[in-house]
Amino acid sequence: MKISVRSAAIPPSPTIGMNTRAQLMRKQGRNVLSFAVGEPDFPTPPHIVAAAEQAMRDGFTKYTAPEGILELREAVAMATNRDLGLEVDPGGVVVANGGKHALANIFLTLLDPGDHVVVIAPYWVSYAELILLAGGWFTVVPTSLDEGFQPDLAAVAEAIHPRTAAILINSPSNPSGAVLDRASVEGLAELAEQHDLTIVSDEIYKHIIYDGVEATSPATLGPEIADRTIIADGVAKTYSMTGWRIGWSISGREFAKAAGDLQSQMTSNPCSVSQKAAVAALTGPQDCVGEFRRTFAERRKVIVEALGQLPGVECASPAGAFYAFPRVEGLFGHSLAGAIAEDSLELAEVLLEKAEISTVPGSAFGSEGYLRFSFACSTAQIEEGASRLRALLG
Repeated sequence: MKISVRSAAIPPSPTIGMNTRAQLMRKQGRNVLSFAVGEPDFPTPPHIVAAAEQAMRDGFTKYTAPEGILELREAVAMATNRDLGLEVDPGGVVVANGGKHALANIFLTLLDPGDHVVVIAPYWVSYAELILLAGGWFTVVPTSLDEGFQPDLAAVAEAIHPRTAAILINSPSNPSGAVLDRASVEGLAELAEQHDLTIVSDEIYKHIIYDGVEATSPATLGPEIADRTIIADGVAKTYSMTGWRIGWSISGREFAKAAGDLQSQMTSNPCSVSQKAAVAALTGPQDCVGEFRRTFAERRKVIVEALGQLPGVECASPAGAFYAFPRVEGLFGHSLAGAIAEDSLELAEVLLEKAEISTVPGSAFGSEGYLRFSFACSTAQIEEGASRLRALLG
């Protein structure tokens, strides 16, 4: 059967792929510890689950408006004002089937074939494929641990092309956990204004920040930059609702109308029951957000200390999200239980086979020489993983 060139060119998500391999090895009886998937291990808070149960009892199980129910779009606007001090028009909110789908809507609505996006690396694995799927292309501006993963604004300016439509940022970052400092965000906003560009700002981790660090949304820098910013967000990470599949974009009404029309033809509405649950998440008690963050902070301390003590590994403490992104180039070319890795993919394979630890190679994020470890798992698992790594690296 024929498969389109478009579909054939899209690789599977490396993150999901590594987690799938870990699951298969577990079925074979191997005790694999997964640090690959970015999914909080907490149960969804009870008041959110209760809202979903009530929605089902009330028969709220039919189609809704493709862009999401007004109640949820108003809740998104309210929460954005509460969290960012930003006035949001509910008419500019499009609720999608998860944050990834919201980003797909954004790029398919924003980009014409041949349009260009500036992407700051390390970047989340799906950004590149979503841009390509929309007919665009991209230039990667690298950052590194030595600069705290802050972008060189001169390098960003140099990457801008006559067909550039947008600059894509993700702060706090998946995979590095870095939070862009205010000066960097202001500099990116100035470049966007100078070159008449859109900023696509993925803020899915904005509530998971440590040590009093503040994340600056470009949309808060004034009305001019707010008008050229599209925010992508969702409930998955903040409220441990990954499987509920509710994300959204925030933009001007004209863009939102186009994105909503696109979604109406592709998927129609997000799950009706999940939308009611998301309303409860955004408008209900927020204690769980702080509780989750405190637990992540404790786990962060354990994993950063453990990784930093390993020979050949350099690990900074992430300011946000729930990932450690150590530089592991010092392990390349050395025998590890009889195996030798020359790059991050090979090292991830060695760790999986020799230590039964699943990670994601830095190359999947556009940053060779690193590995991503998710600490959205128990402290006991982190400690056991550290013990296995010490045994392997000696």
